[in-house]
Amino acid sequence: MWQAQVFVTFKRGVLDPQGEAIRGALGALGFDGVEQVRTGKYMQVRLRAADEAEVRRRVDEMCRRLLANPVIEEYRFDLAPAGEAGK
Repeated sequence: MWQAQVFVTFKRGVLDPQGEAIRGALGALGFDGVEQVRTGKYMQVRLRAADEAEVRRRVDEMCRRLLANPVIEEYRFDLAPAGEAGK
């Protein structure tokens, strides 16, 4: 059993309105000097696979086909055997 930690963020140059709203709110709360906030998505996916190469292939395909929009988002993921994830 494997666990993938998937991180999806907007590509550079893509407007991030939620990030801008957070940046403005931080300024209003007195957190000066915050020049940029970028938001994203975080997902944990547990799956069975024969070996790490198969897991990498499958998670990459999941990201390309569903978890990320390749037109405006980029993704990365970390893998660990499910019992070791998050250590």
